[in-house]
Amino acid sequence: MPIELTKENCDAEVKESALPVVVDFWGPSCGPCMALMPKFMEIAEKYDGKAKFCKVDTSQNKRVAINFKVMSLPTILFWKGGAEVARLTGTDATPENIEAKIETML
Repeated sequence: MPIELTKENCDAEVKESALPVVVDFWGPSCGPCMALMPKFMEIAEKYDGKAKFCKVDTSQNKRVAINFKVMSLPTILFWKGGAEVARLTGTDATPENIEAKIETML
């Protein structure tokens, strides 16, 4: 199950993680975000133990989105070794692209 990020836990969960991290920035009024959510959950299950999966509800955690310079939804960030290594936004945030980026981090 992906970890819900807040301003209190985001640095520890993302920047200090020993595993690669995949962060899904979404909003409840974002149709593409809601369509992607079930696939994101499937990918999280598939890579459980190999990568850490997190989610940010931007309607509840605007500060986290601002800190990560997220300007549009959906946005998927990929972190490894405490640094952002890739980002998918909008129509590029497909399940296939997400899995391809994860594979490059493993």
